[in-house]
Amino acid sequence: MWFNVSSAPFLLTGFPGLEAAHHWISIPFFAIYISVLLGNTLLLYLIKDDHSLHEPMYYFLAMLAATDLMVTLTTMPTVMGVLWLNRRVMSHGACFLQAYFIHSLSIVESGVLLAMAYDRYIAICTPLRYNSILTHFQVMKIGLGVIMRGFLSLVPPITPLFWFPYCRSHVLSHAFCLHQDVMKLACADITFNRIYPIVLVALTFFLDVSVIVFSYILILKTVMGIASREERAKALNTCVSHISCVLVFYITVIGLTFIHRFGKHAPHVVHIIMSYVYFLFPPFMNPIIYSIKTKQIQRSIISLFS
Repeated sequence: MWFNVSSAPFLLTGFPGLEAAHHWISIPFFAIYISVLLGNTLLLYLIKDDHSLHEPMYYFLAMLAATDLMVTLTTMPTVMGVLWLNRRVMSHGACFLQAYFIHSLSIVESGVLLAMAYDRYIAICTPLRYNSILTHFQVMKIGLGVIMRGFLSLVPPITPLFWFPYCRSHVLSHAFCLHQDVMKLACADITFNRIYPIVLVALTFFLDVSVIVFSYILILKTVMGIASREERAKALNTCVSHISCVLVFYITVIGLTFIHRFGKHAPHVVHIIMSYVYFLFPPFMNPIIYSIKTKQIQRSIISLFS
């Protein structure tokens, strides 16, 4: 009996109480998913195809677009499966792997935004050494480091999920698997799984955003020392797209964290909506921000469609 309960599959949840409207709710979700796929695929194609975009800044942007694509492709099948087909059943292995990729890619995205801040710092504070510091090899090393940090750091909390017994309810609170959701269903000592994510968030998200803020303080100090107003505006304009993406990502992270920590009395649907905002808003906005704010990307888009 213990084995049968423990091995029962998990059940995903869409919008509780709104099951009859799932087909209608799926329309904006599908439109956003398609927009995310098209926008980020277009960015990747432009950066690959246009030789004027073969620079460190755009290589890091390609990493950001690829990460956003992977996040979307990781969550999209189960979300649309629940909304379209009411397909709620998910095996343990598939659930744990989905949680692993979701959380790993969040840390990768934070790391890519940090790498982009480093790129802007070098470009503005030491422009004469930019090409010698950010060589293709150096960009590859930074990218590999960001990916390894994201994917290796999630191995310790996800691995125990495979051997935990699950004897409580098997109903998850979202249409995708999250570590914090699954661990609460385990009938085992989950002390490590409670403490490790807190330490990990402190050493990744909080550390990353602190370094990004510090780098922009140095950038602002350098820019204020430029005599020409036009040159100051030009230097700051190259940072606008990155700052916008940083704000979009970290504001959604902070919003989701506050809802989970302090919104215990908020309706459950608010928690669900904030989770979708966190996973969909940055991938949706990033291509739009760079298309509007970056002239080289604009020129490439015009060239492609003309």
